[in-house]
Amino acid sequence: MSTVTITDTIQIAPTAVDADGMLARTMRILSCFTADEPELSASRLGALTGLSSSTLHRILAQMLELGLLSRTPGRRYAVGARLWELGELSPLSLRLRETALPYMSRLYEATGENVHLAVLDAPAPERATALYVGRLTGRSSIPTLSRMGGRQPLHTTGVGKALLATQTGDWLDRFLSQPLERETMHSITEPEAVRAEVDRARARGYATTREEMTLGNVSVAAPVGSVAGLPPTALGVVTRIDGADTRRLGALVTQTAADLGRALRAF
Repeated sequence: MSTVTITDTIQIAPTAVDADGMLARTMRILSCFTADEPELSASRLGALTGLSSSTLHRILAQMLELGLLSRTPGRRYAVGARLWELGELSPLSLRLRETALPYMSRLYEATGENVHLAVLDAPAPERATALYVGRLTGRSSIPTLSRMGGRQPLHTTGVGKALLATQTGDWLDRFLSQPLERETMHSITEPEAVRAEVDRARARGYATTREEMTLGNVSVAAPVGSVAGLPPTALGVVTRIDGADTRRLGALVTQTAADLGRALRAF
């Protein structure tokens, strides 16, 4: 019995304590790529990760071989096609986004403006964000900061406020325990004011923002409803503040979100 216990301990311990193993270092490299820096040189990756030159180049070579990274002109690296291929197997893509596309198209046809699909990404309430998993836009749509795969704050975006409305009071307490950043002069950052916004969203079924993330924009969004196997989800529209009919948009968004929720639960 004691021999088995000792053997098990020897096998498990390296995994438990190896916080800087190959997988961790690989993720450290991948985390360097952003929308602002989608292509990086080896020297830049070294500066960002702190890995030694020999270790970095060994891991980069393996990542290239596995398709996790690709080469670009100028001796730079970019996220590889294999990672994109694997990402498309996520339920956020296969189940959520694919089911949502017809409903998003319906909203776009009715408004001619940006349509966003976002989920709550919350490793902890204090670090929660809105992760954008779908987006439809047109040439005449007002510019926004959102992109597929991008993150935005919960308290300054329509989809973010709609997602906050799905959470419990204790969860909101933890979320609001951290200072909220002011994205524009109109951003609501005071905890009690954010709670009031969440209460209004719950009462009328949809959330709104007015120039809280981008000047000149109005956002209207509604939660999709609880769906087993998926994180909390919200659907929203972003349009110009001039002439925006938030009641009309609220009715459109709320109905479309409810229809999408029923479709997802029947999936």
